[in-house]
Amino acid sequence: MATPRVPGDEEIELPCGESVSLAELDMGMREYACSCGERHAVVMDVHPPSRFVPEAIVEVLRETVETEDDFGEFGTPHVMGVVLEEFPEEVVAEDVSDDGTVGYSMLWLTDFDSRRLHVIVVELLVELMDHAISHAEDDTAATEFEEQMLEFDVEAFVDDYRTAREFESEHDRPA
Repeated sequence: MATPRVPGDEEIELPCGESVSLAELDMGMREYACSCGERHAVVMDVHPPSRFVPEAIVEVLRETVETEDDFGEFGTPHVMGVVLEEFPEEVVAEDVSDDGTVGYSMLWLTDFDSRRLHVIVVELLVELMDHAISHAEDDTAATEFEEQMLEFDVEAFVDDYRTAREFESEHDRPA
């Protein structure tokens, strides 16, 4: 006889081989301290892409990147899709849309911590923007972008952004 499933008790296998219960992951979580001794970044579709870059950049990406899926506009699922494409062995993606108890539909868990994920996301978004600007008809814009990118320090940006982000409540802290 099958054991009845309790909502939210689904086990998700992490990239390290350990498992975590969906019940342990809430929407405010950005990292999971695993029994393997490492910290794994946690991303959900309800997390805004501004978790990684300022909203002004998100708006530019939304105006520039055409999506051909059910998500509508460019967002976190697209960001994590790019990460998953580059790091297929280090990212676990789960569709949990059939579990109405969790409050999100998509979940990504990475083999690296949230700061390393942040650096990876910024690097990949810069590459995406570089690719987009290379197709622009304005050679001046492409040249200016290239010059700015030579001076752009991803690590410093991530540190500054994680420190300076505005938060919703006194319980929030840098992601």
